[in-house]
Amino acid sequence: MMDGYENTEGQGQGQGKNGQDIIFSKVIKAGKRTYFLDVKATRKNDYYLTITESKKRFKNNGKRFFEKHKVFLYKEDFDKFTDSLEEVINFIKREKADEMEALKKQQEERERQQQERQEQQEEQPEQYEETTSSGYTSNIELEDLEENNRE
Repeated sequence: MMDGYENTEGQGQGQGKNGQDIIFSKVIKAGKRTYFLDVKATRKNDYYLTITESKKRFKNNGKRFFEKHKVFLYKEDFDKFTDSLEEVINFIKREKADEMEALKKQQEERERQQQERQEQQEEQPEQYEETTSSGYTSNIELEDLEENNRE
């Protein structure tokens, strides 16, 4: 999950389609979906929450577009919403505990593999590409250059 940002000067960090300033925002990347939690203000400076789910889709011609679904949540509904959301999430966690544990282990394994790949990339010597006037490209390793300088 990415860190949110806060508008400390009252001018917004971005604007929605209707020109509303985004006061505070969190972005959650979750596989093929991205969720946006945006705090916006009404004309009377009342805050409300916009929850947007965005999924990348492709048209028949291959052109990309984003399918979006929005929920608007107003402050007078926050307590009811969070209580019900917590209850539903806890239900799923209880009923699907085995699956949740398996998903957690899969995520941890993906993160471990990603970390290993990063470490391997850091251990490999830097490579530079050299192109001659004839258009020939060769890879030169930094170690090769250092050995030539020693001779």
